[in-house]
Amino acid sequence: MQNGMHTDRERCVRAVQSKDARFDGWFFTAVLTTRIYCRPSCPAVPPKPENMVFHPSAAACQQGGFRACKRCRPDTSPGSPEWNRRADLVARAMRLIADGVVDRDGVPGLAARLGYSTRQIERQLLAEVGAGPLALARAQRAQTARLLIETTALPMAEIAFAAGFSSIRTFNDTVREVFALSPSALRSRVPRRSAATPPGTPAPGTPGALSLRLPFRAPLNPDNLFGHLAATAVPGVEEWCDGAYRRTLRLPYGHGIAALTPATDHIACRLTLSDLRDLPVAISRCRRMLDLDADPVAIDDQLRTDPVLAPLVDKAPGRRVPRTVDEAEFAVRAVLGQQVSTAAARTHAARLVAAHGEPVDDPEGGLTHLFPAPEALAALDPASLAMPRTRRTTFTTLVGQLAHGEIHLGVESDWRETRARLLALPGFGPWTVDAIAMRALGDPDAFLPTDLGVRRAAEELGLPSTPAALTARAAAWRPWRAYAVQYLWATGDHPINFLPV
Repeated sequence: MQNGMHTDRERCVRAVQSKDARFDGWFFTAVLTTRIYCRPSCPAVPPKPENMVFHPSAAACQQGGFRACKRCRPDTSPGSPEWNRRADLVARAMRLIADGVVDRDGVPGLAARLGYSTRQIERQLLAEVGAGPLALARAQRAQTARLLIETTALPMAEIAFAAGFSSIRTFNDTVREVFALSPSALRSRVPRRSAATPPGTPAPGTPGALSLRLPFRAPLNPDNLFGHLAATAVPGVEEWCDGAYRRTLRLPYGHGIAALTPATDHIACRLTLSDLRDLPVAISRCRRMLDLDADPVAIDDQLRTDPVLAPLVDKAPGRRVPRTVDEAEFAVRAVLGQQVSTAAARTHAARLVAAHGEPVDDPEGGLTHLFPAPEALAALDPASLAMPRTRRTTFTTLVGQLAHGEIHLGVESDWRETRARLLALPGFGPWTVDAIAMRALGDPDAFLPTDLGVRRAAEELGLPSTPAALTARAAAWRPWRAYAVQYLWATGDHPINFLPV
């Protein structure tokens, strides 16, 4: 389905007049008289309908000569849910652009990752998003620049290159054009903690650290989201510490550590990066892991149409699908978790991390390593793996194909093609493939009818418990079956369903 929300003028006008935050990120309102663009929930007095035009992206607004509103800060809206619910060319391109591919490899690099010509990608993005890949990447650079300007005390020259600009002049010109303020004026508008220290300034001893807020569409239920991540955390790579989920990140220019804390109307995020050029990628991956761009109202409304699921949704709405910051890592962990307990899977993964992970320093906690890259795992001696021979074969085949690029699990993956490739591997059955599809590939319709927790929940709720019958019943939950799984899992008393104390 194409994202045509911005073309439904009557619906957009109603959303703006009612200041409906549910539509933030779905479309942007450009005001012809002021040449300003806003999010639908902007607190300012709504403009007259005849002065409104609607665009599908901030980049399209900027290309039309509009500048960002200083009150509602539309550049900080949650992302459009469309890009995480689809696997077509536009959605895959948008995910790659968010992951910084255009800044690192240019439009030709984006095209190569997608297997299309640059002309085809330009044409489809312009048709649906109103802007090409360069304009979309430029809008992301402007947003990153604003974040660094307002939350750190870094010199402007360092911010310019950290945000991905090729020169100080381009940085200055873009900030002025997008925000109608110079970089120094933008910083001067931020309330100061003291005369010399802006909010979010890195604490002593933690170079490259900054704090920010990750917005989301309400409601959000943090229990299964953070409970799942904490309960399955691999020692050394992940931990739950002082109310925050913390983990290491493998990033294009270096590594990082993310600390994520649930709050009432946002996720508090503290990032410590070895190279600030990785900031937009780190933010994108944290948002994706926490499924923050989902549209919970649309998802829950669909699931409520089933009278069995309706009470579960009403009891705790806004459940998200806990995903991952590293698709290859999750695939490896899915194999390690085949037919064993959560504790045993964590133990297997922790041994791999200790033996083959890359060490990192963590002055603020107990993280010690990056999860081993597929190349490192492909080079290990299979005899050193403490697992049955058949699973050892599954493991070595998977990491070998990941290391040699024969299977790609990145954000650009074609979900159907990747499923077929995974199913062709020895030891890969429907449970493993659907778990990877749900949490690594991000398919919102992935379903686990053979999962023990799902089958137990189905029996307790009076749903069909055989995989075939349950799959037939779940057809009514499409395209949100991955979210239905979260509600089914929530009927049990497993630690994945509760925030750690």
